[in-house]
Amino acid sequence: MNTSKCKEIEPIGKYISQLHRKGSVFINREVSKYGISSGQFMFLLDLYREDGKNQEEISDRLKIDKGTTARALKKLEEQGFISRVKDEEDKRSNKIYLCDKAKNVKEDVFGVLNDWNKKINESLSEEEGEILRSLLEKVCKNINI
Repeated sequence: MNTSKCKEIEPIGKYISQLHRKGSVFINREVSKYGISSGQFMFLLDLYREDGKNQEEISDRLKIDKGTTARALKKLEEQGFISRVKDEEDKRSNKIYLCDKAKNVKEDVFGVLNDWNKKINESLSEEEGEILRSLLEKVCKNINI
């Protein structure tokens, strides 16, 4: 492999990493007034889409390890955003449900997500935004770690 060509190309991961960090800063700034952090944000979004899942289902859907999921859900529970209820079909498992506190900030949380999406897309045409979304989705589906 010609290493001189490798030095000329910026790695894609550099930009993905920057986007992730900038997204975390933006989301933390916007949702901190509700007592939520960017680390909890995605778990709330997932539960807004489908309430009453168990911890393993949430981990699988978000592609996040079980330990990270457990810590984020514990914090959300301590803050009164979620509650755990024993699963009637599997007594070893708990179903996770949104509390009123989480339901009351749902529109605001989705507003932050929409604002971040607008910020990402503001320098792109509509077509470029769709292409970017499609390519990122394709890459994510292809990488199974």
